[in-house]
Amino acid sequence: MCGIIGIIGKQDVTQHLVDGLKRLEYRGYDSAGVATLINGAIERRRAEGKLENLVRALEAKPLAGDVGIGHTRWATHGIPNEANAHPHATAKVAVVHNGIIENFQELKAELTAKGHVFASDTDTEAVVHLITAYMDEGLSPKDAVAASLKRFDGAFALAIIFAGHHDLMIGARRGSPLAVGLGDGEMFLGSDAIALSRLTNRVMYLEDGDWAVLDKSGVEVFTEAGEAVERPVRISDFSDAAVGKGGYAHFMLKEIYEQPQVIGDTLTGFINPALRTITLPDLPFDLSTVTRLTLIACGTSFYACQVARYWIEKLARIPVEIDVASEFRYRDAPMVAGGAALFVSQSGETADTLAALRHAKAHGQHILSVVNVAQSTIARESDATFLTYAGPEVGVASTKAFTTQLVVLACFAIALGRAKGAIDHEREAQLVEALVEVPARASEVLNHDGRLKELAHEVAKARDVLYLGRGTNYPIAMEGALKLKEITYIHAEGYAAGEMKHGPIALIDKNVPVIVIAPTDELFEKTASNMQEVIARGGRVIFLSDVPGAAKLGNLAAATIALPQVDPFVAPILYAIPVQLLAYHTACIKGTDVDQPRNLAKSVTVE
Repeated sequence: MCGIIGIIGKQDVTQHLVDGLKRLEYRGYDSAGVATLINGAIERRRAEGKLENLVRALEAKPLAGDVGIGHTRWATHGIPNEANAHPHATAKVAVVHNGIIENFQELKAELTAKGHVFASDTDTEAVVHLITAYMDEGLSPKDAVAASLKRFDGAFALAIIFAGHHDLMIGARRGSPLAVGLGDGEMFLGSDAIALSRLTNRVMYLEDGDWAVLDKSGVEVFTEAGEAVERPVRISDFSDAAVGKGGYAHFMLKEIYEQPQVIGDTLTGFINPALRTITLPDLPFDLSTVTRLTLIACGTSFYACQVARYWIEKLARIPVEIDVASEFRYRDAPMVAGGAALFVSQSGETADTLAALRHAKAHGQHILSVVNVAQSTIARESDATFLTYAGPEVGVASTKAFTTQLVVLACFAIALGRAKGAIDHEREAQLVEALVEVPARASEVLNHDGRLKELAHEVAKARDVLYLGRGTNYPIAMEGALKLKEITYIHAEGYAAGEMKHGPIALIDKNVPVIVIAPTDELFEKTASNMQEVIARGGRVIFLSDVPGAAKLGNLAAATIALPQVDPFVAPILYAIPVQLLAYHTACIKGTDVDQPRNLAKSVTVE
């Protein structure tokens, strides 16, 4: 969602603000702006659209100042235009905001009655006017913010500067993440450590409800109740290399090609190769006592959970429920004593997933999480966290985060199966050996990139595309369809292959490409029958199988990709890669914005 950067510097900060915003572009946005203090007065530059428009505005009318805030906005209240772009400001206060102020209409009515004039359609403008109103009553900036925070309903991360105060910035968070960066005679605020990586590697993560008062000498942190508190300072390991394109045309392509490496890195954290066993981090409860498991996530991470359900129920023989995080709380499902809930989120800050986590915790569940950011809110609020080692993922469409999530969930399924006594060491060793092969096999899959690029020309002509799969590859079909929708804007759907005769087969004609995902597992023959039903009705099939599968049916399909033959247990991890590449190349052909597709945000930090 929206990106925030704030700097109390030693010299002009505008270029550093813009650089920070460039590093936040991956979060998704539709307008951008900065505000600084010049001789004590607040000055702003804002622009609709991409950051390059803001850069042009700054070139036309430069902005100086040694303290400032910047923002990339993903529209919620009010259309994307310059008037609704952040920072919002009065003569006394300027604010940037990530989140939603749910009671802004009531606040706006109250403040309008007092003579405040609103210039935008945003909820954020109520923040800046309320703080101003308290300052008009004689409160100091710090006290005005403290009083205002108590009145906001909803989620927010805020960075605030004040006219006449070159050595003051206040940040606050509730629900949305915010980090403080510590420099030498300089201080920083950012939505995440990536935004601050060129400015400092010393980062303090605010806890939920915290607010922080920054000056050049340091920071004071207060809880929601107003009590002073210390938060640990951590050393960030983000580097320019990690968040650069590395010579690739797009972040997404770079991240697809990083998968063999990051899958291997992730496996290293869980596998004992000498003993051929899985080792999980220490858990505060006995895994063998878990009688029911709930898996919860959003978007691509939800599809990872769908694969994991097959794995866990088969290997551990316990019931698994999965739910979309945004629906879970409102369904208010019964949660059994001794149950565990596992939450999957790349950022560890996904608002719906975090809210579901707190709901499950309130109902006595053991809380586990799979995240890519060790210091994220979801990680901190979990009983135990299983880290993916994907590194920063900048492309909005998840690729390497998804496959590393699958790797972690596969390891967890094996460990749970052993803990429950449902599999023995011999079976565990077989599955571990299959996982150990995945990085090398993933490299082999990437060798098909050229052929997938050729096939993308056919897909790019389509208005509708279908993906079919069975078993653990049914969720991969849905993930493939999601990738295509996200970055090409072509309508696509993923179906369980056996469901074709229950409706979707009516869509089949020569203009609808059908991507069939069918490794040679126990369901191969069933999927083959469904594929032949498609072909009999004029459908053009792109067949993703392994070498034996391609030998059996490849001559029937319009096109065939023969992937390495692997244990069916790990096939979903490998088959995720060609559907990513097919979507990527199709998007390039159509000329869409691959890394920042329209209307999407990388980290969804509001409900």
